Amino acid sequence: MTTHTESTESTESGPTVLDVAERSRFEIHVDGRLAGFAQYRMKDPGLIVFTHTEIDDAYEGRGLGSTLVRAALDAASAGGLAVRPDCPFVRAYIARHPDAYLDLVPEELRARLDL
Repeated sequence: MTTHTESTESTESGPTVLDVAERSRFEIHVDGRLAGFAQYRMKDPGLIVFTHTEIDDAYEGRGLGSTLVRAALDAASAGGLAVRPDCPFVRAYIARHPDAYLDLVPEELRARLDL
């Protein structure tokens, strides 16, 4: 994955999502400030494992977690990666949007992850 790549989810005045590969996480920034992140690790060739998602309390309730996870999953899809959502927030997001993201999760993992 590319370091510090801006997502298509960003606008000039809106949140910006970056893949910060050297920290193994996608970050969401609002007005130049870190508002949250989705931690990941690369496992096996072509598999990204999302382990933890966190939004700063000051930014809660703005939908930033969903914006962050959507951008991270879109980046995984664009990169041809399979996704293992160990993070409950990422797993719940996929469960709420199966038409868009369930196919990223390998079929053999879906039952174990309740997807």
